[in-house]
Amino acid sequence: MTVTVIADAVIAGLLLLGGGFALIGSWGLAKLPSLMSRLHGPTKATTLGVGSCLVASVVYFPVHGGVWTAHELLITLFLFITAPISANLIAKAYLHGCHTAPGEQSMMAEGMPDAAENGADWATFGYDDAEEDPLSVPTGAGGKDPSA
Repeated sequence: MTVTVIADAVIAGLLLLGGGFALIGSWGLAKLPSLMSRLHGPTKATTLGVGSCLVASVVYFPVHGGVWTAHELLITLFLFITAPISANLIAKAYLHGCHTAPGEQSMMAEGMPDAAENGADWATFGYDDAEEDPLSVPTGAGGKDPSA
């Protein structure tokens, strides 16, 4: 086996891996139920897919007579740095734009387990009714609500 054949096998494997990740990321973007869960498709799987294709490009050009440049590596680095940050900013903008009344279930919680299922706690969006709500508005003097 020559170096070219081995490099071509590595390139083909990286392209298949990248295409598979991109397909999974696209499926997640189209099929997951809420915005918060749909963020994971493009930011995780598609980032790995495009990154694999760019690494395949880095391997391809020096092997097949081209000149090696750092452009693909810089694009990959930029992609891996910016995709999680942009997803975080989209999630924060979504959460700040959701104005729900206390006790009302937001769109973010659609598809999440109910608090009563399997002993859900704060990590699964559950709430223990026995504890005092730390975000509740304190009552005025004599236990009366000042807004009433």
